[in-house]
Amino acid sequence: MTKMKFLITIITGFILATGCKKGIETDPVSIITPGTFFKTQDDVAGALRGMYYQLRIPASSDLYFMGEGRSDVLRGAAAGTLGFDRYYNNTLNVTNPGPNWMSLYTVINTANLILKYAPDISFASESVKKSSLAQAYTMRAFVYFSLVRTWGGVPIRTEPTEKYDPATIQVARSGAEDVFKLIKQDLDQALSLYPDNAFGSNRSYWNKPAANALKGEVYLWTGKRMNGGAADFTTALTALNDAKGADLQLLPNYADIFSYTNKNNAEILMSVRFQLLDQAPNNYYTNMYIINLSGLPAPIQSVVGVQGGNGSVMQIADTVRRMFTSDDQRRAATFYEVFDKDNKYYAAITMKGRGVVDGGARSFFTDVILYRLADVLLLIAEAKNALGQDPAAEINSVRQRAYGTSYPSHIFVNGSKESNDAAILKERLLELCTEGKRWWDLVRFDQAFKMVPSLKGKEAGQYLLLFPIGQTIRSLEPLVTENPGWE
Repeated sequence: MTKMKFLITIITGFILATGCKKGIETDPVSIITPGTFFKTQDDVAGALRGMYYQLRIPASSDLYFMGEGRSDVLRGAAAGTLGFDRYYNNTLNVTNPGPNWMSLYTVINTANLILKYAPDISFASESVKKSSLAQAYTMRAFVYFSLVRTWGGVPIRTEPTEKYDPATIQVARSGAEDVFKLIKQDLDQALSLYPDNAFGSNRSYWNKPAANALKGEVYLWTGKRMNGGAADFTTALTALNDAKGADLQLLPNYADIFSYTNKNNAEILMSVRFQLLDQAPNNYYTNMYIINLSGLPAPIQSVVGVQGGNGSVMQIADTVRRMFTSDDQRRAATFYEVFDKDNKYYAAITMKGRGVVDGGARSFFTDVILYRLADVLLLIAEAKNALGQDPAAEINSVRQRAYGTSYPSHIFVNGSKESNDAAILKERLLELCTEGKRWWDLVRFDQAFKMVPSLKGKEAGQYLLLFPIGQTIRSLEPLVTENPGWE
């Protein structure tokens, strides 16, 4: 077993051990520990690769359902639901709570290991050392941001789990305020360490522009949801403008952003890599295509190509599809409406996440994009509007690419703060549909109870904006309490 494989195995084992009541009581003759593994710069590089490898597990499914599954984007499809309807119908409960946080804490644990051991290791380049630490800090901040938006206060773990010790493994939930305090500290530390504002050769590793994008979104959230107000909006705007200033551009052809053959393109700040070479798991887009539908009309078959995945078990809701005008290039690049041989509507399949066909089979290995330039521009528009500034420039940059020659009919003109917010929220839906952003956008804009059909009229149940933690996690973590309202 290589050092890298062993590190991934031992880290996962430590996290899973949080549910154990008793450790193995025999004394080993010898053992490889993280302390003996972390000796060289190459060891740290291997740990970083392991950290990004581990991120693919929640990114393949859980991050999407945390960030968009409960919104107004999805509905059932022709091949059933596979139980995903509990998200968009908002029927989660403590026995069927949706994602749990085990895979996310696995990523955090690896980041904690790097942050503990890398500072004492000699590197050939000080900038490489600083970048390695910065990536670990950014990753920890990103994962905790995902956790706190989903469940509210969560256990804070900043030291790695390296042995079975109930006194340190079992951790109670901290308040959301403390979680955000850690997130902001980690981001400040990361941004002080990145040697430059460049991306390097791989935009699937955290970098300074992506860390600034994350910081901007964090401060927009606390500005709106945690009473941070103008101070937080100002911090968000500064960070987002810093991110925008990196080597980025809006690709002229919207569909090219998501092409399997165009990974690492100039619009992306940070993505999670899925590709054949790495034998990646299929990601959530596998549930948004079709399989074994015969007799398709030739024009439709030419677009669909090779069928595959789990089939159409969730699709973009009719109300959302109707928001895309025919002159918006994002429409055809986001979904395609399939009709059978009798011209009967079947489903709207994904076009962003079609992945790649290899050996006659379709694999859903489209990268999961965490931040891209259009997202950053619309976050800037949001921060500007929150500060009473004109958001037109950023909104129109996005619209100009979307509508091309039809853009003059879609120019945004600054209006009231309320009407601007409505325009920004809609633009984010059209631009980022199926990219795992919509639920968190609705919560941040305080629109979930107004725009999600299954939540309308339920404003009295504010607890519904968080997910239930669920019985499985609470059986593994006895100090963790359930979110009020979900008991």
